[in-house]
Amino acid sequence: MSSSFIPNLTTTSAKTEEVMEELEKTRSRLCEQFGTVTGSDSAVAQCYLAENDWDMERALNSFFEADMESVFDVEDTDEENNRPSSKRKETDRDAPESKRKMNSKPADCIDLTEDEPACSKSKDSSEEEGDRKLSLISWNVDGLDTLNIQERARGLCSYLALYTPDVVFLQELIPQYLQYLKKRVVTYQIVEGNEDGYFTAMLLKKSRVKLQSSEIIPYPTTQMMRNLLCAKVTFLGQELCLMTSHLESCKDQAAERMKQLKVVLQNIKEEPDNVTVIFGGDTNLRDSEVVQVGGLPPGVMDVWEELGKEEHCRYTWDTKMNNNKGVSYTSRCRFDRIYLRPGKTGAKVSPEHMVLVGMEKLDCGRYTSDHWGIYCSFTSSAWSV
Repeated sequence: MSSSFIPNLTTTSAKTEEVMEELEKTRSRLCEQFGTVTGSDSAVAQCYLAENDWDMERALNSFFEADMESVFDVEDTDEENNRPSSKRKETDRDAPESKRKMNSKPADCIDLTEDEPACSKSKDSSEEEGDRKLSLISWNVDGLDTLNIQERARGLCSYLALYTPDVVFLQELIPQYLQYLKKRVVTYQIVEGNEDGYFTAMLLKKSRVKLQSSEIIPYPTTQMMRNLLCAKVTFLGQELCLMTSHLESCKDQAAERMKQLKVVLQNIKEEPDNVTVIFGGDTNLRDSEVVQVGGLPPGVMDVWEELGKEEHCRYTWDTKMNNNKGVSYTSRCRFDRIYLRPGKTGAKVSPEHMVLVGMEKLDCGRYTSDHWGIYCSFTSSAWSV
């Protein structure tokens, strides 16, 4: 046989090693992303990814479907608590500690199991008519963390009762959390960004915000089930377009995150001139990434910056103050942001106030979420007449 047909085993072996090293790096990165999204360790991540041919979306769907049984179920909990003690499946004394915590009712939280939950009680109609400001809360509620989730969901509703916002943007919901809200915040219309896995949603106060239409805009290359949820509404006679999203997580997903930001900004720009656009959500953005996409378009403002970059509401992800994740390192980031593009014609909408919410610990010793929520208010000459 001619020597020209004899393969160079050294070269072939080296190439094989390079391919295997690259594959290992890719799979390690996927495991890290999976763990970040689900809160699971590397062994669980590897198991789900391997079973699903290392397809992130399939692996996440498989994980969430399997994990749902470990999350509180409002229907079952209510039925169980309403049974005579002699007929309950297990006594509080015999129940696991995690379940005993889930069944407890903290004294300083609103009881949301009453027939008329406190967070569904609206203001007097004349008082609401006199309130000519739009109020909004945007919050990543960390529904993927199921520890103390019922008490934390009750905590969210307590804040909604306290602030009575007209609009609520929520990220990282799971189906059980959403069902809980549907039973407790009955004065709000809920617009869902999905129904499987984890997703976003909007809550619109029925007495003041009228939904016209909604749509879900996909991010074609997301590996974390992310999208853009949009709703056309009217508020005190003025047209608004509301948007919320949870952009791709993890530092090494900057490229995908910036692609998603471009989709958000493009959709903001495409809204008619007479429509005011408000976007809010967990963007996971670093300031340098906004610069890399060319900055915000003309006419679009970052509300925190517009209001003077106040330090007390800079960091919405702050492991120095928030110990929900129990991490040893300190990370302080402005992941959660609000963007405003006032309508170019008609009455102009302006940001008035911003503050962080959720900074009080619940009785369980944890916060409502690992993120602080953002409360904003807006004014317009059209609403003051």
